[in-house]
Order: sequence, then C-alpha cells, then structure tokens
Amino acid sequence: MNVRRAAAVARGRLLQGVLGYANRGNGPGLHPWNRYVALGDSFTEGVGDPEPGHPGGLRGWADRVAEELSKDHPSFVYANLAVRGLLLEQILYEQTGPALALKPDLISLSAGGNDLVFRGSDPDKLAAKLDAGVEQLSSTGATLVLFTGPDWGATPLLGRNRAKVAIFNENIRIIARRHDAVVADLWALTQLREPRMWDPDRLHLSPMGNYTVAAMVLDALHVPHTLQHVQPGDLPERSWRQPRAGDLVWARQYLIPWALSRLGPHAAEKELRAKRPEAVPVFGAGRPAGALPAGLVPVTAEAGPGDASVVPGRAA
Repeated sequence: MNVRRAAAVARGRLLQGVLGYANRGNGPGLHPWNRYVALGDSFTEGVGDPEPGHPGGLRGWADRVAEELSKDHPSFVYANLAVRGLLLEQILYEQTGPALALKPDLISLSAGGNDLVFRGSDPDKLAAKLDAGVEQLSSTGATLVLFTGPDWGATPLLGRNRAKVAIFNENIRIIARRHDAVVADLWALTQLREPRMWDPDRLHLSPMGNYTVAAMVLDALHVPHTLQHVQPGDLPERSWRQPRAGDLVWARQYLIPWALSRLGPHAAEKELRAKRPEAVPVFGAGRPAGALPAGLVPVTAEAGPGDASVVPGRAA
C-alpha cells in the first residue's frame, strides 16, 4: 500500500471514529484525537484575543478548540506553533518539521493571508506551494483542517483583494478534496462581516471573532461542544461621515504601520517564538472553555427552539 493510500485509509478510520463517538451521545469531548498541533500566523496565534492566563498572553480560536477537545480526554495534548507576521513559505518551512516531530493526529493549517495583501501576489502560485506542504502533512494520516480566507469585501483598502482571496479559496477547496482535508470556511462565516468580530486594527479577530471561529471549527470536525453560536445585535445607525472618518484613523494608526512593517522584519519580530512549542495538556487557565467573551450574554427568551445564538449586551 503506497503512502497516499495508507493516509487515506487512516483518515477514513478517523472519520469513522468521529461518527462512532458522535453516536454515543451529545456531550463535549467526544472525538478520536489525542494530539493536536496548530500551524499558522497571527490568526492562529490568537493576536487580538488577549488572555493573561494563557501562554504568550493570548487565547485565540485554536486554544478554545483545544480546550473543548481536551474535555474528558486526559491524554489529550496541544501545541501551537503559529507565529505572527509569517508568509506562507515561512510557515511551511519553519513549522512543518517541528509539527511532524510531535506526531499529531489532528493538524490545523492557515497560511497565505499575509501574502495576499501584497500587490502582485498570485493566489494560484501560492496555492501550488500550499499544496506541496499539505501533501507532506497529510501523508502522516492525521486529520488536516485547512482554512479559507475571510470575505474582506466590506473592508476599505483590504477589500480590493477580495477577488484574489476568492481565487485562493477555490484552490483551498480543491486541495482539501485532493488530500481528504476538512475545510474551515471563513468566507462562508457571515458573522465575520460584523465589525465587532474584529480587533480595532481590522486585521485580527476580536475575542468575539475568535470564539465564533472556534465554534465553526468544532462544527466542521463534527465534534459536540459547549460553545454557543454568536449572533451580535444590530449596531446603531451612523452617518456616512462617521465610517469614513473612522477609516482614515484606522489607516493612519494601523494599516500604514502594518504595511511598512511588512517591508522587512523588525528586530522584535526576529525574536518571536511559538507560544506553545511542545505538545502538552491543556490546563484550562483563564476563563472556562465554554465561557462567552466579555460583553456577550445568552439569549433565551428571544431564541427559537434549538437556537444557541447570543447578542452582546442584552439580558436574557
């Protein structure tokens, strides 16, 4: 049996395991994985979701996923190798070897977002590089989760890259089918069009956004979990001048400094290291795994049957 066939068989067995666990009940912690390794950039590192009790002072969607997966799994361990600012080739070159050395049975990979913002970047060429990396990761037989990029259509300046992101996303879906990977579809996650899902820099997810992505990833893996699906309430109406003024402030305070920083690595960035370089148990520091981000409370009176949505700042 060749490597590709062996990997496909292994992933098929994992899928059967997921379905078998799911049929046993509806509680959290029902899944077949024991060793989860996350690869990527600031999106996976958790920038925008500060948490003093977590390694690196950040939580993020990957930590939240690991917290849920660790429930009722005493042997479950988790490593996060993501480092902010890295391009796709850097992620694959610097993180693939260490990830494979940890012998994961679940891998998440998000890469390419920093590349796509540059003028002249080619989403098809980026996807070809990603495909080669995915080939190496998937040959282990581990379940692999790949991410599409979010829809930047409503974001000033970054929205100009919408077509490139869409092309890259279609490549992601093709790569996922080729390697039997799971797709975590940020483009289809319409909640991310809500401004409060994003940090003030509009480049990174807020705690609410990370919470929402974590729930989506667990859903994509068909894992029962305790995270509630977030549906923020309506924002107050603003005049057309207010958003434009805000865009100018944002560009001056965040976008321009970020773009300049991409021209060359800063000394501080050269010293950045992964916040969880070793696969270790998740101890649940900080808020409980299922707790909502600050400013969100469950809605019970207004929710329909089976609706687990929440609205910020509104009492149940």
